[in-house]
Amino acid sequence: QVQLVESGGGLVQPGGSLRLSCAASRDMFSISDMGWYRQVAGKQRELVASITRGGTTNTADSVKGRFTISRDNAKNTVHLQMNSLKPEDTAVYYCYARTIEYGPRSWGQGTQVTVSS
Repeated sequence: QVQLVESGGGLVQPGGSLRLSCAASRDMFSISDMGWYRQVAGKQRELVASITRGGTTNTADSVKGRFTISRDNAKNTVHLQMNSLKPEDTAVYYCYARTIEYGPRSWGQGTQVTVSS
């Protein structure tokens, strides 16, 4: 199990930017992969972006070119830089981490991102 603490959500106007951060309770090298999902009420949770221990990233087509995932191994933290935000990016964003490839995920508490004028 990994404890995760998220920060950085909030209200932003369309076209604006936000950076989400997720701090893990374990050394990053003990984590197989880490990333972000998002969920809108009444819909399934969808993968936004992920990054593996080796640094390989995966980004959903809907946010490609606008969102960037990165990690700071010294701080056991993953960041999601979100630029050119759109109203359809409004959701609760959840950080996850896995210690075993394809294993069970640990989840953060979620942080609300609202894109609205």
